[in-house]
Amino acid sequence: MGHLTSKDAYKNLEQRINLFAQGAAPTETLYKILQVLYTEDEARHVAMLPIRPFTLKKAASVWGCSQLQAEHLLDQLCEKALILDSWHNGARQFVMPPPMAGFLEFALMRTRGDIDQKYLSELYYQYMNVEEDFIKELFFAAETRMGRVFVQESVLTNEKMNYILDYERASHIIEDADYVGLGMCYCRHKMMHMDKPCEINAPMDVCLTLGNVARSLAEHGEHVRLLSKEEARDVLQLAYESNLVQIGENVREKPAFLCNCCGCCCEALQTARHFSPMQPVATTNYLPKIHGDKCIGCGKCAKVCPVLAIKMELGTAAGSQAEEAERKRKLAWIDSEICLGCGVCARNCPTGAIEMERRPVQIITPVNSTHRYVAQAIEKGTLQNLIFDNQAFANHRAMAAVFQVILKLPPLKQAMASKQFKSIYLDKLLSKQSENKSV
Repeated sequence: MGHLTSKDAYKNLEQRINLFAQGAAPTETLYKILQVLYTEDEARHVAMLPIRPFTLKKAASVWGCSQLQAEHLLDQLCEKALILDSWHNGARQFVMPPPMAGFLEFALMRTRGDIDQKYLSELYYQYMNVEEDFIKELFFAAETRMGRVFVQESVLTNEKMNYILDYERASHIIEDADYVGLGMCYCRHKMMHMDKPCEINAPMDVCLTLGNVARSLAEHGEHVRLLSKEEARDVLQLAYESNLVQIGENVREKPAFLCNCCGCCCEALQTARHFSPMQPVATTNYLPKIHGDKCIGCGKCAKVCPVLAIKMELGTAAGSQAEEAERKRKLAWIDSEICLGCGVCARNCPTGAIEMERRPVQIITPVNSTHRYVAQAIEKGTLQNLIFDNQAFANHRAMAAVFQVILKLPPLKQAMASKQFKSIYLDKLLSKQSENKSV
């Protein structure tokens, strides 16, 4: 590897990142970001690693070094949150996190002295808020979204709470997590360095990571602080009171993050505003309904809407007792194509004029991270990269796990997967499934 130039090292790392469903637009700004986050030597070594989970033995083999040397470098990368570790059947495993929610955010989730966070924030702002290619790719390149919105449970009536599923509740996600970590909001931290502080003065320390991601970030480098369930519930309540939107990983089981987002700083919500009515994240299964007879036209709902989906327009209030002139006033109007279904508006309505109702067409949420990765890879045409990633899926058990997800997908996506993989084996699996269904 010694003959490679510095540019080669970061170029190889960029190419490795872009083999999979979530990539990073290869611009000069990206190279500058990678140079801040990785040393040249780290970039060379990480570029050689599988993106899917791998063992210490695998890393040593890829790098051509002893396991002791490999573990030293991997520990160093874990301390910088460029690699995450976990334990599986008593063996330590490692994985390279994606750019988002991943190593880009982790660098600003606590105050760090080993990197220039102001300079990094300026690079992030240029890369995401000015150049936009990364953001467009992140949020719109696949039909299956990376994140999903949670409804604020307090605005649902007891009757409607009977219809909310466990995975739709932020409170359940917290209770179900093995670990909950609290870190600094990357988005607000970045904008603070840009002299664009949060417009609603939202709290900074409300970013929640969950499960093994939280444990790894807490144990290595103290990027987050592990919370008790009671403390985590308090953070969620603070987020509700601050009119923040809960956006978590778009999976039903064991999501890795639960962000509490403001419309002025959050990249997802800013993207929703900028590219309206396109939705960068999966919405909740709820929509607000306004009762005109209760609406007093105060405009509080429009003011707190994080994606500007509510407008105050001249309308006629209900009630035959009122004079026509008195009944004509500004009333809240909600654009359902833009609305996330978060319920922040309902929580702020002083007269209870806004009620959350189930959407007529329910939003489908991937079962777990593997399901989401495979679906996104199929939609973006990168499934073959996922399966043949440095032979990370060379064993039959891992390959079967990917195929199991594919076999549960709709026929059109199965056909897309077969075309990408170009596998006789996969074609036979799909045709066999069709035969079984017809019997």
